[in-house]
Order: sequence, then C-alpha cells, then structure tokens
Amino acid sequence: MATENKFKMSQERYDALKEELQYLETDKAKEVSEQIKEARSFGDLSENSEYDEAKTEQGKLYSKIAEIKVLLENAEIVEKVDIGAAKGTVTLGSVVKVRDLDEGYEETYTIVGSQEANPMEGRVSDDSPFGRGLYGHVAGDKISVEAPAGELHFEIISIEND
Repeated sequence: MATENKFKMSQERYDALKEELQYLETDKAKEVSEQIKEARSFGDLSENSEYDEAKTEQGKLYSKIAEIKVLLENAEIVEKVDIGAAKGTVTLGSVVKVRDLDEGYEETYTIVGSQEANPMEGRVSDDSPFGRGLYGHVAGDKISVEAPAGELHFEIISIEND
C-alpha cells in the first residue's frame, strides 16, 4: 500500500478534529439514524423522498467521518515555529509582511500547515506556491511566485517568529 501524505497541523487543529469526529460519530450519527427511521415509517421506500434524503445524508456523514480519520491518522503535529531554521527566516508559524511589487499594496500573512490554511484570514499554507516562495527567505528579499494569474513579485518587509 502506498504511504499516505502527512498533514501538518497544530495541536489545536488536531484537538478540534478529534472533537468534531466525536460529535459526528455520536450525536450526528444518532440524528441521521432517527431521520432514516422516521422516513421508513412513511411506507413505500421506492417513492419515499424523505428516505432517499436521509440515506444521502448518512452517506455524507460516513464520508466526512472517514476523511477526518485519515487526517488524524496521518497528522504531523508541528510547533508554531521551526526551531531548526536560521533566525529571521520565514518558517512555519512566521508572520510575514510583504509588499506586492506590481500593485504596491502591503499584506500580512501567517505561514501555517495545510490543514489550517485560510487565505481569506491571511493564513497561508507552507505547501502553497506562495508559502513555498516565502519559506527560508529573510526581510528585504524579493521573491517571484507562479500563480494562475501569472508571475507575482513580492518583497518581504518584515518577519515575526514567536
């Protein structure tokens, strides 16, 4: 069997996934089971849209449970900052302020594991093209990142490592 990828995440994200799994396997599973039971009571299953919807919901639930289990089984808990990295370089956990050299605007991003990425909140995965482009660089460096819109150019203004 092929080896699974490791999913980098903080201890907080790991704990949140465990909590979500617990909820899905208990409360949510009971809720869906009750929906199926109630739908069965309506009679003929071949023309019972409530039953079909409840079974579809059950399939989605089982799929979500399986997905979370894979994430937890292959989780790699990472510290907020890469201890082995040179001081002042961009690593996992760094808060990086950059200037877009083409457009002139400035943005601040936190470099996180793939399971915690949310670009709308300024949380960029270290596995993303932008995260990889920043990784290992220092303040003052200029980087280019290949994106669907074309090549983007940034200058690193500052780096904070907690």
